[in-house]
Amino acid sequence: MSSPTIHGIIGYTITPFSADGQRVDLDALGRSIDRLIDGGVHAIAPLGSTGEGAYLSDAEWDEVSAYSLAKIARRVPTIVSVSDLTTAKAVRRARYAEANGADVVMVLPTSYWKLSEAEIIAYYAAIGDSIGVPIMLYNNPATSGTDMSVDLILRIIKQVANVTMVKESTGDIQRMHQLHRHSDVPFYNGCNPLALEAFAAGAKGWCTAAPNLIPQLNLALYEAVLANDLTQARELFYRQLPLLDFILKGGLPATIKAGLRLTGLEAGDPRLPVFPLGETGIEHLRKMLTTV
Repeated sequence: MSSPTIHGIIGYTITPFSADGQRVDLDALGRSIDRLIDGGVHAIAPLGSTGEGAYLSDAEWDEVSAYSLAKIARRVPTIVSVSDLTTAKAVRRARYAEANGADVVMVLPTSYWKLSEAEIIAYYAAIGDSIGVPIMLYNNPATSGTDMSVDLILRIIKQVANVTMVKESTGDIQRMHQLHRHSDVPFYNGCNPLALEAFAAGAKGWCTAAPNLIPQLNLALYEAVLANDLTQARELFYRQLPLLDFILKGGLPATIKAGLRLTGLEAGDPRLPVFPLGETGIEHLRKMLTTV
């Protein structure tokens, strides 16, 4: 299966809520998408961790997915996160995203019970058999509780034709080196502090929420990498690293929504039980945004 050209800076969207947290604010979602595209991202990924996809009802998930894809309107490629606890619901989401124009679906094996390797492979196979668009395999044990070894990832790639790209978010650069050595499937970095090392290891792109706040710096880093200007790439990376660390450790929905509010876009608070960023964190974020 041929994959769309996914490269560079892949921006993750938030899901804005009303002040009472009871409904999705589609107008604010549209403005946030336009900001990402105007900022120059090379692709957009709705409904990931930053987009609080796990905290949405099925109706809300459908609403955000369909609206996001219509708003993006193929101005850039789209990667919709469709993961769910059950295979049936993940398949339904994958089909829905494909029907509404997603270029790629991203799949993270989440589960209450620890999954065996056979169960993980079957999960990907069921989703792959149900759709015709590519799958980005997503490995992020910090959020899913499931850590896929490089060997398992390579087995999934071999057995599920739709799996044509990998997002690696363990923070282990050696896994990216191993993927590069043993497969031609493109891989993408999902760990902010590894952005520079990941590009050096051969990553085709960087999946990040940071372009909601500092798109120019993210894009400049990628352009320096493409130009093979290591000195400039290092300077740009270390300039943004404190903010990259902060938004990751502070929780992506809380920190990105606080940052958007500071830069003029009200997106509401994260959905409970996740708390919004506290006052100390907000002040720290404000200083970083003015000095980065």
